[in-house]
Amino acid sequence: MKNLFVLCVCFFCSITVAGTAVPDLKIEKLEEGVFVHTSFEEVNGWGIVTKHGLVVLVNTDAYLIDTPFTATDTEKLVDWFVGRGYKIKGTISSHFHSDSTGGIEWLNSQSIPTYASELTNELLRKSGKAQAKYSFSGVSYWLVKNKIEVFYPGPGHTQDNLVVWLPESKILFGGCFVKPHGLGNLDDANLEAWPKSAKVLMSKYGKAKLVVSSHSKKGDASLLKHTWEQALKGLKESKKISSPSN
Repeated sequence: MKNLFVLCVCFFCSITVAGTAVPDLKIEKLEEGVFVHTSFEEVNGWGIVTKHGLVVLVNTDAYLIDTPFTATDTEKLVDWFVGRGYKIKGTISSHFHSDSTGGIEWLNSQSIPTYASELTNELLRKSGKAQAKYSFSGVSYWLVKNKIEVFYPGPGHTQDNLVVWLPESKILFGGCFVKPHGLGNLDDANLEAWPKSAKVLMSKYGKAKLVVSSHSKKGDASLLKHTWEQALKGLKESKKISSPSN
């Protein structure tokens, strides 16, 4: 089992060369009490895609911020922490796509509490996917009081995309909302709302010490401004495409 996990010293690029073998799940200690889990999946049209999530430790309890792509990797991730004496107390999925929710069904089968917004659960239901056991509404929700805050900046990558704030360490998990180097998959995006939502995020978490996104390298709060710039660019390009030719 131990050979299945390698402690990373850096993040990988969001997309690796197509045709290469899918790497194993990786776990990196980000700082005391915060780990990054990185899973990989071959996605049609994108090659092998890298997805980051977090595991936050509160004493001997562990909380998963997004699941890996698959149930198999979710089980490996849980086993890694359980094997080190931690109890998985809950998981939160930042949006309804499989790179955030792929392990929900397995987690539910293990009676591990799963959380998502009401909108995420509704989108999962419409997609025929397993839903989180617990849901919440509103702009802000404390998964763990004063330690893990879930925040909804508004639509962007999807209608339901959330971010997660760790106030003690000033780490922001931006999920798939934070896209500093290109907006990526736009199948469910709201390009009209994304720039405004990005402004909301900049205003609320502009002093973040570290920002972790789903598919990019970690960085400082400048990733939020870059996301806003990318969102503006994407909106302008979409308007050009939709405008009738002269």
